[in-house]
Amino acid sequence: MYDAFGSSSIRKTLVKRLRANGVKAFPFYEIKLIKLANRLNYRDHREIIVIDGQVSFVGGINVSDKYSNASKNNKLFWRDTLLKIEGDATAMLQHIFIGDWNYCSQEKLTINEAYFPVFNQNLNENNTTVQIVSSGPDSDRPSIYYSIIKCIQSAKSEVLLTSPYFIPGETIIDAMKMAALSGVKVRLLVPGISDSFLVNAAAKSYYKELLEAGVEIYLYQKGFVHAKTMVADREVAIVGTANLDYRSFELNFEVNAVVYDKEVAENLASNFENDIKDAEQIKIGGWQNRPKHVQLIEKIVRLMSPML
Repeated sequence: MYDAFGSSSIRKTLVKRLRANGVKAFPFYEIKLIKLANRLNYRDHREIIVIDGQVSFVGGINVSDKYSNASKNNKLFWRDTLLKIEGDATAMLQHIFIGDWNYCSQEKLTINEAYFPVFNQNLNENNTTVQIVSSGPDSDRPSIYYSIIKCIQSAKSEVLLTSPYFIPGETIIDAMKMAALSGVKVRLLVPGISDSFLVNAAAKSYYKELLEAGVEIYLYQKGFVHAKTMVADREVAIVGTANLDYRSFELNFEVNAVVYDKEVAENLASNFENDIKDAEQIKIGGWQNRPKHVQLIEKIVRLMSPML
């Protein structure tokens, strides 16, 4: 299942080859009349892999060669994060996939043991609690948005945020500022090198008020950071597909995994610490003294934020 808009380049080539070799392939929210389509804004941004109903993956990595960073054709190093899940939490990702699949394919896959095998229920101290949170334009409430705000508000000592697209809106900005002003160490990693000039410009318009509140901001320089992660107090971690922007909260179909496990949270925090070694920390003094025309452009682009 592929997004009809975001993966339009494969429609006439790769999809035909897949189908010719027996692979079922369907577009999500198919766009037939591009000029008249009212569906362009509603994109499937979920990256889900489910294997035998037992093992699953969720995170920022798309199915693309550039994520391996091995191709000589890669002009940009990509830094991303994917979470592997084994066990009961896979069932929720399977449920989300089947719901989307039935809508796109018009098939009627049913809930049965082939797709939802029974797991060993002998719980022990090594088990990790994983909560799958999904939302989209068809949701009763913006669950992903709420979960991120709640996670920031609940932190007592530290919040580590990584997002490739940072246009969060006032509520999350206020949550980050209040946390920082309350003594919580809030650190944000965003691209220094981006694949979207407009999104990056809009994101920069938020940095001044965050810096003034004590939020630490790092611009990743090694390449393009595409990971969407959050760690609170090194006890709770979020890994998923949702960016910190309007599109992920309001328009895209997204899914995140919330992991309540100190070991996983520590590993992600360690990744964050390694990433900021390849990043430039910006300071309030230098940031305020940037050319006025640059700051003006960023503020103008910010007005278009809901459409980016």
